[in-house]
Amino acid sequence: MENGCFIHESSYVDQPCIIGAGTKIWHFTHIMENCVIGESCNIGQNVLISSGVRLGNNVKIQNNVSVYNGVECEDDVFLGPSCVFTNVINPRSHVDRKSEFKRTIIRRGATIGANATIVCGIEIGEYALVGAGAVVTRDVAPYGLIKGNPARLSGWVCRCGEKLTFETEFSVCAHCGANYMIKDGGVVRQ
Repeated sequence: MENGCFIHESSYVDQPCIIGAGTKIWHFTHIMENCVIGESCNIGQNVLISSGVRLGNNVKIQNNVSVYNGVECEDDVFLGPSCVFTNVINPRSHVDRKSEFKRTIIRRGATIGANATIVCGIEIGEYALVGAGAVVTRDVAPYGLIKGNPARLSGWVCRCGEKLTFETEFSVCAHCGANYMIKDGGVVRQ
């Protein structure tokens, strides 16, 4: 562990693990061994970070989230309250499938809304926004706004989180002024 992090006395941090400076770990949280947690993260109460999980810098995890083995969150990811990750496609109590864990990656700046479920083996693109309660069963494009069950593309969002409006193949964020363009079926920042 690095100096400069805060760990509430009711939480457990198994060793070895790495926790970056300025990270805060709140009540009743369990960080399992061999985790790498970046700097300036904020991990809410009643959170489980399983063995081998990697979190980038400035990751915010709200209350009641379990981040299972196989999940990786890049810098600036936001995980909303009670969102859910899986790591096996076909779990059975009586069948050991630890060798079948699927990798799930949440790219830089993406947001997962409250109570959303992320099925394992997919990638959430950078700065994508997953709506509250969505059930994500396939990859999400960068800047994609998805919602529903199963989750479907419903629009595009800026890095700042505001919805983009495309009347042509170009859009300017009304909030921050960033420029975007539709390209190859997705959105790119200019």
